[in-house]
Amino acid sequence: QVQLVESGGGSVQAGGSLRLSCAASVSMFSMNRMGWYRQVPGKQRELVAAIDRGGITNYEDSVKGRFSISRDNAKNTVNLQMNSLKPEDTAVYYCYATRDRPFRPTLSYWGQGAQVTVSS
Repeated sequence: QVQLVESGGGSVQAGGSLRLSCAASVSMFSMNRMGWYRQVPGKQRELVAAIDRGGITNYEDSVKGRFSISRDNAKNTVNLQMNSLKPEDTAVYYCYATRDRPFRPTLSYWGQGAQVTVSS
């Protein structure tokens, strides 16, 4: 069973920075894609940033230029550096990972969530 354990997050004033980390219990090379979603009450979960096995990244438009996703293969960790935070970035952030399997449905895994609160 794959486990994703998040750390980081917390509260910060607008313009500040936070860093989220997600440690996987298995080798990241077994995962096709890892990244972060976020969710606020009453809204759908939205993709924030993702990185694939080859290191290709993509970001939600509102965080481009402010957030940066990276991976540490030796530690099986994915990190999300969040700079120039805005109150609208306030949400619960979830780490996720996907694993493709030949001729079978893709598996998805989720972390427990980390609260990020940005005050104005």
